[in-house]
Amino acid sequence: MLSNLVLRSIDETSKRSHPTLTPDGILQTSRLGKRFKKRWAVNGLSLEVRRGDIFGFLGPNGAGKSTTIRMLFSLIRPTTGDVQLFGHSVSTDRKEALKRVGGIVEKPDFYLYLSAVKNLEIVGSLYGGVPRSRVFEVLDLVGLRDRAFDSVKTYSHGMKQRLGIAQALLNDPELVILDEPTSGLDPQGMKDVRQLVLRLAHEQGKTVFLSSHLLSEIEMVANRMAIINQGKLVVQGGVRELLDKGEHFIVVKGRPKTKIRSILRSRSAPVSSYKEEGGEFRASMKFDDVPLLNRMLVRNGVKVEALVPRRSLEDFFLSLTESEPPR
Repeated sequence: MLSNLVLRSIDETSKRSHPTLTPDGILQTSRLGKRFKKRWAVNGLSLEVRRGDIFGFLGPNGAGKSTTIRMLFSLIRPTTGDVQLFGHSVSTDRKEALKRVGGIVEKPDFYLYLSAVKNLEIVGSLYGGVPRSRVFEVLDLVGLRDRAFDSVKTYSHGMKQRLGIAQALLNDPELVILDEPTSGLDPQGMKDVRQLVLRLAHEQGKTVFLSSHLLSEIEMVANRMAIINQGKLVVQGGVRELLDKGEHFIVVKGRPKTKIRSILRSRSAPVSSYKEEGGEFRASMKFDDVPLLNRMLVRNGVKVEALVPRRSLEDFFLSLTESEPPR
């Protein structure tokens, strides 16, 4: 019943050395791969997470995200490659590699008839016991202190997700790995988890590895990210750096639409392409050319209501993955 995260802290030590991480790197995968029969769920994946990152790990369903996280926790063995945490190989030095790591894989599990306090004390016993003060500390951090002695079966889905994060924080880890922590949550629950992730990084000094298919959530919290598709790395780097590359698009709102359409089609418009969606026009172009487009619209009798620059993570993500559907 207990979350898979508790499996990480019990095992053998290493006899083999590996290349060290870069000075600020604390998680590194090197050509990591996992094959199930003839299918590669993860193939040649090399990632680096640096101290202090909120690192977004993105990919469409079936891209290999959860398989990767299971290998990070040594819940399954890689077919190829290696994982290093804090300079220690997960394959050969599991106990040392994982002792400063906490997290949840997929959904957290609990003894539903027991209270949050009792559930956390049971998890804490696997670390050799944790003080009750620490139990209340993590419950306070995730906003559940006032429900500490209620049975978990009375908790909402969002509260259970936050209790899972409290489980992951019991041993005060330096690296927190969260697999889809906002899955199935309503907007308020998603906001609560997002704010919690930011507090972990900015107030608690944690490094957070955050897997999600909710692209807007990653854009709001992450400073670095990687996108995978069909088990392979597509791109990795700073969120803002990656989003600022290439063309952006402008949402054009105004009347009459026939004139807007005609101008966007014209050869003289500083637009490489456009499409119409929901009564709006999305024009691919450079931001520096927005004033020129605005002048063209006004001179041709268009009542311009808005020209909104956009470059969302979702558009970037889809541009990289939509041509290759997951297997």
